[in-house]
Amino acid sequence: MAAPARRRKPSFRRRFGLDRSGPPPRETQKGQPLRPWTLPNLVGYLRLAMIPVFLYLAFDSSDGHDPWAWGLFWLIAAGDYLDGFLARATGQYSRMGALLDPVVDRLTILSGAAVCWHFELLPRWALAVLAARELVTLLLAQAALRRGLDLEINWYGRIAVFPIMGAIFWAMVFESVIWNAMLIVGVALAVLATIAYARSGLRQQSATEPSTPD
Repeated sequence: MAAPARRRKPSFRRRFGLDRSGPPPRETQKGQPLRPWTLPNLVGYLRLAMIPVFLYLAFDSSDGHDPWAWGLFWLIAAGDYLDGFLARATGQYSRMGALLDPVVDRLTILSGAAVCWHFELLPRWALAVLAARELVTLLLAQAALRRGLDLEINWYGRIAVFPIMGAIFWAMVFESVIWNAMLIVGVALAVLATIAYARSGLRQQSATEPSTPD
């Protein structure tokens, strides 16, 4: 019997997330086992557990500028890159990671937006659009899962994370109109990403539907 093929060691660019070419890893696709106990997933669980602690510290402050709160938010946000790096470096990809990571990202952004809304650290209209976008994305993801589809991550969504997370973080550190502009740019990219998700889902659904005879 032939020995199983060994996974090729990822290149420097792929390990650090600079090269996203090629299809998603097979282990993350629908129908694959969850594999919940991997190192990247443990980072995801830790990020999830820190969100309520962040909310407690932030809302317990007088102005939303508590160093412990924004320091914890930075750790949660940085964990988004860390779990992806660990998955690529160790090859510990999993279906659970593919499902968990976007949920934690959505909850992180919504939690930070809630704090910024409460203390008026960023334009509330932009935060409202951001919250609506995150909720719509969650609903799209749930609908896709029920239909056995996968929403493909696109570059609009990847890039949008940085200005959105950055605007929320820096707004909790000190006030500046720069963070307002960062948030607006990030929200615009995020809306484009959601439109791309919806179009991708519709294409997948059309491809899986049986053709009817003329």
